[in-house]
Amino acid sequence: MSNSSPATLPSLDHADVTAELRDALLAASFTADGLLELLGAPAYAALARSETVPALRATRGDTPVEALVRLFLLQQPVPHARVAGVLPVDGCVAAGWLLRTGTDEVAATVDVRPYGGPGGEDWFIVSDLGCAVGGAGGIGSPEENVVLGVGGASTTLAGITVRPPVSAALDLGTGSGIQALHATRHATRVTATDVNPRALHITALTLALSGAPAADLRQGSLFEPVQDGETYDLIVSNPPFVISPGARLTYRDGGMSGDDLCRALVQQAGERLNQGGFAQFLANWQHVEGEDWQDRLRSWVPRGCDAWIVQREVQDVMQYAELWLRDAGDHRRDVTEYQARYDAWLDEFEARKVRAVGFGWIALRRTDAAEPSITVEEWPHPVEQPLGDTVRAHFDRVDYLRAHDDAALLAGHFRLAAEIVQEQVGLPGAEDPEHVVLRQHRGMRRATKVDTVGAGFAGVCDGTLSAGRILDAIAQLVGEDPVLLRDRTPAQIRLLIEQGFLEPVR
Repeated sequence: MSNSSPATLPSLDHADVTAELRDALLAASFTADGLLELLGAPAYAALARSETVPALRATRGDTPVEALVRLFLLQQPVPHARVAGVLPVDGCVAAGWLLRTGTDEVAATVDVRPYGGPGGEDWFIVSDLGCAVGGAGGIGSPEENVVLGVGGASTTLAGITVRPPVSAALDLGTGSGIQALHATRHATRVTATDVNPRALHITALTLALSGAPAADLRQGSLFEPVQDGETYDLIVSNPPFVISPGARLTYRDGGMSGDDLCRALVQQAGERLNQGGFAQFLANWQHVEGEDWQDRLRSWVPRGCDAWIVQREVQDVMQYAELWLRDAGDHRRDVTEYQARYDAWLDEFEARKVRAVGFGWIALRRTDAAEPSITVEEWPHPVEQPLGDTVRAHFDRVDYLRAHDDAALLAGHFRLAAEIVQEQVGLPGAEDPEHVVLRQHRGMRRATKVDTVGAGFAGVCDGTLSAGRILDAIAQLVGEDPVLLRDRTPAQIRLLIEQGFLEPVR
């Protein structure tokens, strides 16, 4: 990547100034924790909704951190004298982080948002002006190549990504660089790609200002920048997945028909993964009339890969069009133009017989198994982030179940996972409950119905007795034939393992 700076962006040629700026931001407590302390939780949360008034009210004082919030997050010009003792102003102007306005004020050229890393790191995400707070809709009329800051999708992907130490990681469609930044913590080599050269420049700024190692930055769409024979242990992507008519906005519109971009991304990932490697994506997919959406997604999974696909939300086509029209701020402009764009969106969906759009995540793992496992499910319920360990554990359980038939399962030892509670549901005063529910308080926070044998089995599992011996003891207690109980129970044990209620003791 060239060291020349795109217009209005800070230069990459002033590493010393960037380091001084980072030190100054940290010294002034311009960090995620510092912002929360300054603004308070309600005002901090309001920023994500494009509401800046609470933050403006909270920064009317004269402390250094208040000046920095106004300058870098709220895009307010600040008197030169107010920041001269806080930042290396002359160096920041020369490097392009700041520009002089009027006679005695300076303004930021980019958004800089403090972001707390998973290990307590103080990181900074750089993005285009106005895009760190509330998305592109907050800047009025977003340009085609605008680069957004951290949003809900970005943090979701970062939270679900598995994090074992790896040799090589690939971030496709890096945007402002948040996924690449996370990857630098556990990958020896990080490659980040984007079709937008402005995004690559901003990613380099994000990494440098965060004090992270540099990444190998490459321009191009999807896997085009990846050379023949290059493979990775981890591939992540928060792609431009919006299903829209045309490709008006680079940051969200993939430019392919329907959900073809997400399909191509998933299908092409398999051959780029090392054995045991993971690929994880956020995606949208169409619900087409007369077609099972789960079958549609199963057809995307490349050969030689296990898959876990979770649909988190479904919107009808009108809700979907309105969401993304508002995201771009179209609802704030000419009514006739807004209606025409809305109409075009519905025309596009009608032509393809799309009735709804699903959103969720797709996790692949390269496997040498003869019969890969593909799980496609709908889970709109609250989960506990981060989920990276939960995703990794899912595939570990897939391996275990694939390698153990019923006889091996009954010979195995299991323990109840942490923070599982049992709920009994039935009429008050009834001798026996109508059914028993096991509920997780961690990870996916699943709940599953079990019979009295299943509940008793799970409650006894502490790793000391084999599953078969536990069932024999239960059979004696309930007066059931132990052979019949052994025959009918493995399916229930498999389900409890598959969903993470029971953990094999290896």
